[in-house]
Amino acid sequence: MLLIEDLQVELAGNIILKHIDLEIKPGETHVLFGPNGSGKTSLLMTIMGYPQYRITNGRIVFKGVDITEKPINERARLGVGMSYQRPPTINGLKTRQMVQFCSSREIDVDELARRVNFNNLLDRDVNSGFSGGEIKRSELLQLMAQDADLLLFDEPESGVDMENISLVGNTIATLLQKDCEAIQNKSRLQQKRERTKMGLIITHTGYILDYIPVDKGQVLYEGVLSCSTNPREILQCISDFGYEECVRCTIKTH
Repeated sequence: MLLIEDLQVELAGNIILKHIDLEIKPGETHVLFGPNGSGKTSLLMTIMGYPQYRITNGRIVFKGVDITEKPINERARLGVGMSYQRPPTINGLKTRQMVQFCSSREIDVDELARRVNFNNLLDRDVNSGFSGGEIKRSELLQLMAQDADLLLFDEPESGVDMENISLVGNTIATLLQKDCEAIQNKSRLQQKRERTKMGLIITHTGYILDYIPVDKGQVLYEGVLSCSTNPREILQCISDFGYEECVRCTIKTH
């Protein structure tokens, strides 16, 4: 459902992503590792369609539609949704209104908010005075309303305390239809066939892996997608040897 082929991207005249090839199939969740400045957020922003990230080569296909040149609003209507690491404060717009705008159907905003413990913040301006955990829950609430098919998460653990990390992680698992693996007595293979939602998650710490079953790990280093393998193995390699040695080792063995 998401296919990226030979993607090259420029930002302010500088090449920041080089020859990116990535495929995420229905039901799959990928996690993206990489040091600061390696292009992880840029990849998500490019998929979402921000115009300052200029595609100079390659294409992005989503659900059989070439979205390479499509604006953000059309991608969102097709089912691409994103949770930002540092979303803006929007004064004058209530969170309740924002959540309603995110949905193309009638929804019970209060019921959705209850699931992420957000009812007492619905009538405050979007992100105004919110803590890190409250911002993340606001972002998740908007994604729940949108009911997107491809969910992009930019460091969902960032700024979240230990009290909120499990709520954030479990909510993401539900959005990605991963929670059913733990609560239904069916085989993993059968559950994988039934899932349709796709995810791409940026993480530095790997804490989110404790809550979400992930199918593949990717390393983005200096604008190049260097490997695709077990995310726990990647995380251990990064911890032991650092990103540069991890990429070098992976290239040798794959």
